[in-house]
Amino acid sequence: MQKDQGPLTHVDEKGAEPRMVDVGAKDVTRREAEAQARVWLPPEVVEPLREAGFMTKKGAVLTVAQIAGVMGMKMTSQLIPLCHPLAVTGCRLELTLAGDEVVISCRVSCEGKTGVEMEALTGATVAALTVYDMCKALSHDIVIREVRLMGKSGGKRDFSREKAAGGKSA
Repeated sequence: MQKDQGPLTHVDEKGAEPRMVDVGAKDVTRREAEAQARVWLPPEVVEPLREAGFMTKKGAVLTVAQIAGVMGMKMTSQLIPLCHPLAVTGCRLELTLAGDEVVISCRVSCEGKTGVEMEALTGATVAALTVYDMCKALSHDIVIREVRLMGKSGGKRDFSREKAAGGKSA
């Protein structure tokens, strides 16, 4: 935990019992977050996929993963016990091929009292898992390398991280 941050918010004052944070007194603001996941594909996967236009017997890998990511994002509060259900106003999920990796970007927005970081992270993760699922018949050496928050805005603290390998900032 960074020094400028307060105590953990999802536990009681004693730090013993989990709790959902009461956001009732917070102001409604526009909240946005972007998360990224990277899925490394070994040569025996990436080459046949490129040749086939990312089509497998299960369907269009990137399209199905994009839809799955949006669906997963919508279910965040059902998957993560202390997350608030949110009225999300937008979700943009993009999958691009960068060398031997599928780079997944999930941007989520809402007008609310709490942020959408977990929704963005969940969307990116579900999309990455879907890429794995659709390609695992080719190899089990596929690696979901990282899932991380790239940026957020609209709460107490804005946050931004530079994207790797020449990408734009969040």
